[in-house]
Amino acid sequence: MNVLLLIDVQNDFMPGGSLAVTEGDRIVPIINKIQDQFDWLVASQDWHPPEHLSFARNHLRHQAFEQIELNGLPQTLWPAHCVQGTEGAEFHPDLASNHIAAIFRKGMNPDIDSYSAFYDNGHIQSTGLTGYLKEIKAGTLYFTGLAADFCVYYSIKDALKAGFDCVLIEDATRPIDPENFKRQKQQLMADGVKFINSQDL
Repeated sequence: MNVLLLIDVQNDFMPGGSLAVTEGDRIVPIINKIQDQFDWLVASQDWHPPEHLSFARNHLRHQAFEQIELNGLPQTLWPAHCVQGTEGAEFHPDLASNHIAAIFRKGMNPDIDSYSAFYDNGHIQSTGLTGYLKEIKAGTLYFTGLAADFCVYYSIKDALKAGFDCVLIEDATRPIDPENFKRQKQQLMADGVKFINSQDL
């Protein structure tokens, strides 16, 4: 079974959002167009409490995008984003969501960030996505969403560790830092990840 994963297609990552990814909104029509080519759709959703310690506003002497150590892990401090129950945390209004079979929320523990849709950054707590995908007998996972060099990248890394074949639909994602993503792409390709565009489906 081929599964389409929609990683964090949320308002705060879109132009005008609090943690906007350049051209993030351009992926939405592409995701909508390809949905019917997959057996199953699964989405992840950043879902932070207001007091989340990855937010710069919760650290008196630090600014957004500074690097700190948080509970023994390196942590980028972000502008507050995808706060539970806010419009910024909702999926983009144009995203076709009727066929999403399950939504896995992440980043709910205020003490640790969670880029991957599978685990928090310390790999302490699972979201349950691995077990779900194995239960539905998922074969190849096709990744879309935001941002390519953070939540999409780390989700693919965890999916590989869980034994899934992974494909990234490159025109259905956008990075925060394109140069960083170029390096990550080389690493993922070496790990066996396929890179395609939506027209290749």
